[in-house]
Amino acid sequence: MFTVSDMMTPNPHTLQPHNTLADAKAIMEDIGIRHIPVTDIDEQLIGIVTQRDVLSAQESSLESITKTDFHSNLDTPLEKCMHRTLMSVDPHAGLKEAAVYMQKHKIGCLPVVEKKRLVGIITDTDFVSIAINLLEIQEEIEPIADDNDTT
Repeated sequence: MFTVSDMMTPNPHTLQPHNTLADAKAIMEDIGIRHIPVTDIDEQLIGIVTQRDVLSAQESSLESITKTDFHSNLDTPLEKCMHRTLMSVDPHAGLKEAAVYMQKHKIGCLPVVEKKRLVGIITDTDFVSIAINLLEIQEEIEPIADDNDTT
């Protein structure tokens, strides 16, 4: 049986509560990720910020451009906007169970926590990669018949 630790991204990029949405946006753009766990100084998971949070803050900032006291919502510290109600998974949990859980709860990622410490993250993109690999294996086992093949 495959476990979450077999497919998770170990030691994911994290931010701390004093970092801002602008910091999160910069990391997301630089690395090409959509979720950033927020940890305390002991690497314990305390929140998560998503690409959707950043986009929402940008939209709010654009709506307030006409105001004289314009202040970018991207300057907001993560401690004021991060998601605190978190679902997480143990690294030894089954991969299928994690996928079913994410689908059932319509979430894009699961932080992987062991002994209260963040050790990884698994995302919907990881499961798409798994699906592609399985499809490639299936094609190798059952080659697609050529339409011109008359045998």
